Amino acid sequence: MNADAGVSDYADNNVGEEKDKPLREDIRMLGRMLGDTLREHEGEATFELVETIRQTAVRFRREKDPKARQELDEILNRLSNKATIAVVRAFSYFSLLSNIAEDLHHNRRRRAHLRQGSSPQPGSVTLALERVLARGIDSATLGNFFAKAMVSPVLTAHPTEVQRRSILDCQLTIQRLLQERDRIQLTPNEMRHNEEAMRAAIQILWQTRMLRSVRLTVHDEIENGLIYYSYTFLSQVPYVYAKIEDLLERRLGKDAPRVASFLRIGSWIGSDRDGNPFVTHQVMLHAAERHAALVLDFYMDEISKIGQNMSLAERLISVSDELEQLAASSPDIPASRIDEPYRRAFLGMYARLAATSQRFGLTVVQRLQVSPTEPYADSAEFVHDLDIVINSLKQHRSHWLAKGALRKLRRAADVFGFHLAPLDMRQHSQVHEQVVAELFAKGTHQDNYLELTDAERIEWLLAEISSLRLLHSPYLSYTDTVQSELRILHMAAEIQRRFGHAALPNYIISMTTSVADVLEVALLLKEVGLLHAGESPQLGLNIIPLFETIEDLRSCSKIMDELFSLPYYRKLLNSRGNVQEVMLGYSDSNKDGGFLTSNWEIYKAEIELTKVFARHNVELRLFHGRGGTVGRGGGPSYQAIMAQPPKSVNGQIRLTEQGEVVASKYTDPEIGRRNLETLVAATIEATLLSHDAIQENAPRYYQVMETLSSHAFAIYRDLVYETPGFKQFFQEATPIREIAGLHIGSRPSSRKPSDKIEDLRAIPWVFSWSLNRTMLPGWFGFGSAVEEFVQRDQQNDRLALLQEMYLKWPFMQALLSNMDMVLAKTDMGIASRYAELVTDTALRDEVFGRIHAEWERSVKWLFAITGHKELLQENPTLSRSIRIRSPYIDPLNHLQIELLRRYRAGDDVEQVHRSIHLTINGVAAGLRNSG
Repeated sequence: MNADAGVSDYADNNVGEEKDKPLREDIRMLGRMLGDTLREHEGEATFELVETIRQTAVRFRREKDPKARQELDEILNRLSNKATIAVVRAFSYFSLLSNIAEDLHHNRRRRAHLRQGSSPQPGSVTLALERVLARGIDSATLGNFFAKAMVSPVLTAHPTEVQRRSILDCQLTIQRLLQERDRIQLTPNEMRHNEEAMRAAIQILWQTRMLRSVRLTVHDEIENGLIYYSYTFLSQVPYVYAKIEDLLERRLGKDAPRVASFLRIGSWIGSDRDGNPFVTHQVMLHAAERHAALVLDFYMDEISKIGQNMSLAERLISVSDELEQLAASSPDIPASRIDEPYRRAFLGMYARLAATSQRFGLTVVQRLQVSPTEPYADSAEFVHDLDIVINSLKQHRSHWLAKGALRKLRRAADVFGFHLAPLDMRQHSQVHEQVVAELFAKGTHQDNYLELTDAERIEWLLAEISSLRLLHSPYLSYTDTVQSELRILHMAAEIQRRFGHAALPNYIISMTTSVADVLEVALLLKEVGLLHAGESPQLGLNIIPLFETIEDLRSCSKIMDELFSLPYYRKLLNSRGNVQEVMLGYSDSNKDGGFLTSNWEIYKAEIELTKVFARHNVELRLFHGRGGTVGRGGGPSYQAIMAQPPKSVNGQIRLTEQGEVVASKYTDPEIGRRNLETLVAATIEATLLSHDAIQENAPRYYQVMETLSSHAFAIYRDLVYETPGFKQFFQEATPIREIAGLHIGSRPSSRKPSDKIEDLRAIPWVFSWSLNRTMLPGWFGFGSAVEEFVQRDQQNDRLALLQEMYLKWPFMQALLSNMDMVLAKTDMGIASRYAELVTDTALRDEVFGRIHAEWERSVKWLFAITGHKELLQENPTLSRSIRIRSPYIDPLNHLQIELLRRYRAGDDVEQVHRSIHLTINGVAAGLRNSG
């Protein structure tokens, strides 16, 4: 790119403030380096071509100049396949480099904010605790909150993160070098070396293949998930706890409550087999082993480093008796360490960790030569040893040693144990039904299970769950499905035995539609020893129903009410602490009923669930199945949690972190810590602060939302499921068919071998609409619903009521804020170009005409309710970012359209196919939350 690529655009987009000067300088430098790399490796002609495209795209974007669009079309349409690849890569990498600069600048501004002593911002743990303490919440209440709380982001392997690990490594190198320039006063020579290293990283980036040559395996996804523990979680989760403890200690002194380990990171990667035949029992064991290997390696590294520094001599200190015993139990006591009890203690802990890794059958790099010794029975023993060290240090007034790296290690050991992350198993309810039917047929000769009513199924299932006998026999043959499911459940029992119950505590049932769906899983768990029957039954896993469709969300409270009315199930629940988790699916409900209805039905479901759980005196934990985009439940986490119904959070919340959002949130440790803090802060505030104002207005607001949702649902269903030819429009106006060939995940794009929209997974559905810039799942139906509501009753000022709801109701604020963001990322001009790919002209005009008209209505009524005059008026940072990115994403979209046209016309050469996939990669990188 030009030496000033991007920078002039920043300046011209009203970013002249002094505070953004470092960002402009970073983008100027990175653009210049990328441009120089382009010249060196592709030649001057290619560089000039890219510059011409960039300048024309900027002119088209800013001035809406039809001539500029024509020029852009002419340039892009006559590109050779080779030139196309160079252009796509150039624009994709500029977006990637801009992402790095922006993330760094967010950290820079936040640090400046803190240095100036400004008030903490919403989403900060500091502000949340200050608010709570200001309301008079006492230490005992806070202690109870932490004791029962659970905040758990859960990583999933959904495949919208299209970047390769090699590309991510280059990004991290560039990020580190930029931070070095920002935080350290470099000498001229050091600055020169820094620039050389950055140029080298960009050269590596340019010469690295952007796309994977083969589809990701589940093993690859497991490794990709683990990198975020090394980057962020292992270091930053303890940091968040320390921040909370220090603030409470400053404010409450000796009365500060104990902060239990309530913030934990979960994972589905390697254990979610819903629609993924590649997740087998061996794969799940591999995931558990890799988790254990990583965390034990981390502990051994930390123990080695801390122990090296603990050179405290016996003649100068007085250690506790427990510490002396711990030091004496070390299998190795070098003569040089004979008078250094702490070093001996750490050497003993290291030896026991090494022995523990060997007991697990793991290969861990040995940093110290130690003799064989007894392994730890569990991570609690390791935590106990660390407590002995900490207490002894405090005894001889070495509290700074006790509060540093040692305190963070102790917290990490308590949070991550020897398993690193709890794995959630997941499978579709229809698979369980099939397995249970076969077990009944072969174990009891009752072969009509599938023909039974729900009540009859429940009767059969309860009789078997409470019985001590097993249905499965080693002497009978079973179908592959039954064998596969039983193998993976036997492996679950083995993982718990080897790594502890915390390693695999949850079983999620996709598409739960009845009480029988839950009891079927209970029966299968009994078959492998994870449920012990009898008068006082013990359940070894949390059984978690997942309600996904609109119909299922509407019936979930009734299902749970019926489930809790079964005495035997209540006994099972009591064995799990009387806590029942329920998962709500944002993605499938959106695909089923549209943006507005999905959000409202989830909100209503939460309200009804809180009533049912209160009536049965069962503790509710909600698990939110949110995706990266607004169309799949995404959006700012703080706002989303604060918008939940009163009493639905109650100190406990789990939510999925999916796709490219995982990388954007948790690659950088500082950004990762801020995101973790946001989850904690929102949970504290949503649980401990009053919601009286919301409850006062609830009846009126709920009635309005019900009316809006009803109309939006009808409009959405009419377009997507009832318009003849809509499936054809979707397949031709988006890259959905080409996405299937992009090696971005192990999971098939559909649950079934079908091209029906009903069977398509929500991820490629949303991803496709993002790539063609329509973003339909994030707004469609809103405009018509509001227009119908406002205009139906002209005598009463219904618009004023909607404006009141926006001002007073967090749910409405979050709903419109998220839609505002999606509408800002939507581009109907580019979307219309994709629509031109639809071969049926009449179908194209009808469907796209309806989409465009609805977009205009949605923008119109969004402005009418919020009082805004432009999109993202209250989020200038994001607005600026989108304006800057658009001229670099636009050419990729234009090229993608031309490439799709060539490919679908029969130009099936490898370069065309690869170029399409490169544009998918580039647009996704530019949009950042595309799926």
